[in-house]
Amino acid sequence: MDADDFRRIALSLPGAEEGSHMGSPDFRVGGRIFATLASQKQGYGNLMLTPAQQAMFVGEAPQVFLPIAGGWGRMGMTHIRLAAATADVLEGALRTAWKLRVAKNATPSRSGRPRRKL
Repeated sequence: MDADDFRRIALSLPGAEEGSHMGSPDFRVGGRIFATLASQKQGYGNLMLTPAQQAMFVGEAPQVFLPIAGGWGRMGMTHIRLAAATADVLEGALRTAWKLRVAKNATPSRSGRPRRKL
């Protein structure tokens, strides 16, 4: 897999749109990021997961997944080694990050108002 595959699969998810964050491609649903290609030059895609989801992915396929270094990684942000991923693994990982963002978008914000919708 490569960055083009990552982009294609991310954009195939319902409501997904491509944007840009700090000059790097990102993928959003409801206006919020669920994945990026900020590390594509190093051969990675990035997924916004929970720490528990990250631990599951890394535990099952450490040759494919690794935490992003530092605090972002401790919060669940995860690299996926694109060259080591199969289409099914990449699609499943992107779908997991997308579902998490959709669920977060549906919960009320601190103000009590719903977050952005799809």
